[in-house]
Amino acid sequence: MHVEVIGNGPPLVMLHGWAMHGGVFKLLADAMGGQRTLYLVDLPGHGHSRDSAVLLELDACARAVLDAVPAAPWCGWSMGGAIALHAAHLAPQRIPALAMIAATPRFVATEDWSDGMPVDAFAKFETGLASDWRGTVDRFLALEAFGLEDARERMRQLRTLAMERGAPSPRVLAEGLRLLETTDLRPALSAMPMSSLWMAGRRDRVVSPQAMQAAAALAPAAQFVQIAGAGHAPFLTHVDAVASVLSDFLENTQA
Repeated sequence: MHVEVIGNGPPLVMLHGWAMHGGVFKLLADAMGGQRTLYLVDLPGHGHSRDSAVLLELDACARAVLDAVPAAPWCGWSMGGAIALHAAHLAPQRIPALAMIAATPRFVATEDWSDGMPVDAFAKFETGLASDWRGTVDRFLALEAFGLEDARERMRQLRTLAMERGAPSPRVLAEGLRLLETTDLRPALSAMPMSSLWMAGRRDRVVSPQAMQAAAALAPAAQFVQIAGAGHAPFLTHVDAVASVLSDFLENTQA
């Protein structure tokens, strides 16, 4: 598994979202480079880990990343947040603090989780992936940029980033959607021993701020922060705000 190490200072592990790779955090890495040593992971099947034999499944990914990085706080974005949350449950002694950016314990809505992505909307991504995976990725990226003042430019930026290290295979993309569809980590939240940060973009149309606030309410020692004007990737559009919030959280938790 490919892990890029950038910066100086105490370690921080970063996990990217669906169809992306660790390079998506470059601006945040630049902003925090003098404060933290960032471990930017390319999850299995993505980026420079394209040929990894590890399946893109929750338990397999969490254990593989734990084997590849030192003990450190973890920060997960979107799908990466689910993997980070599961790893924190598996090895709390290795993860002293957890930061979730536009990520929740349950991605898809259910009767008792109404703020998740609607089932029918998610099903369209699954159906589209089988017939036109590139178009499906584009539609997902468009949803990530939706609502931003410079949505077209952000869409171009996300598309460039997604393909910067080569496109993930349709098989891996399908595995990622299954991970998002089936994962429900809400029962583990109440037993989390570490402090957690839940950072939402107010304009996010992929993971709603309401869902993140609800998740934070289930966890002890949790802090919810909303970035005004941000969408699903606030570390691209509001990098200084995200770096400040994340740095303050890690400093206050002494992680």
